[in-house]
Amino acid sequence: MVMLFIQLILAHIIGDFLLQPASWVTDKETYKHKSKFMYYHILVHLVALIVILKVDFSYWLGMLIIIFSHYIIDIIKLHLNDNIGNPRLLFGLDQLAHLIIIAFVVHIYEPFYFSGETIFTPQILLFITCLLGVTVVASVIMKILISKWELEEDTKDESLESAGAYIGMLERLFVFVFIVMNYWEGIGFLIAAKSVFRFGDLSKAKDRKLTEYILIGTLLSFGLAISFGMIYKYVITLL
Repeated sequence: MVMLFIQLILAHIIGDFLLQPASWVTDKETYKHKSKFMYYHILVHLVALIVILKVDFSYWLGMLIIIFSHYIIDIIKLHLNDNIGNPRLLFGLDQLAHLIIIAFVVHIYEPFYFSGETIFTPQILLFITCLLGVTVVASVIMKILISKWELEEDTKDESLESAGAYIGMLERLFVFVFIVMNYWEGIGFLIAAKSVFRFGDLSKAKDRKLTEYILIGTLLSFGLAISFGMIYKYVITLL
C-alpha cells in the first residue's frame, strides 16, 4: 500500500510541479478548457503514471480515474479562480482533492481502513494539542504580554500584514520540532539566523527600546516553544 501511494504521489509531483511550466499555467488560466496546454498537462500526467508504475497496465483503471478526475478538478479550479479570487485557498483545495483521489485509487488495489481509534489516539491528540499550543495559543499569550509596550519603530506600514505573527508561529514550530527530535543544536542555529536578520533593525535603533523589545519577544517566543516541547516529551512517555 505504501509503495503504491508513494508511486502515485511521485507521478503527481512530476506532472503538477516538475513538468508544468509557468507559461502553461498562465495559458490555462486564460483559456480554461480551451487551452491546448491543459491537454498537454494531462498527457504529461498519464506518461508519468505509466513510467512510475513501470508500464504495468494492470493499474489501467486507477490511471483512468486519476487522469479523468485531474482534468475535472483542474477545470473546476480554473473557473472558481475567476469568482473566488483566492489562489492560496484554491491551490490547497485542489491539491487536497488530488490526494483524496490518489488515496481512493490506492484503496481500490490495496484496501485500507481508518477508524476513530486509529486516528484519534492519545499520541496524535497530544501532538495536535501541542502544535496548536505552540502556534495559535502562544501567539495570543505573546500579544497579551507584549501589549504594554508600543514603539514608534514598530509601524504596520513598514511591514507585511501579519508577518510578525506568522514568523513567530514558524519560529516556535521549528523550535518545537527540534526539541521533539532531540536536535537542540537546531535551536542555536535558529537563534543565530534570527540575530543576523535582525542586525539591521538593531543597528539602526536610536536607543535601547527596540533592542529590548525584540529581546523580550524572542525570549518569550523561544521560552513558550521550549515549554510546549518539554511538556510533549514528558507526557508522551506517560502514554
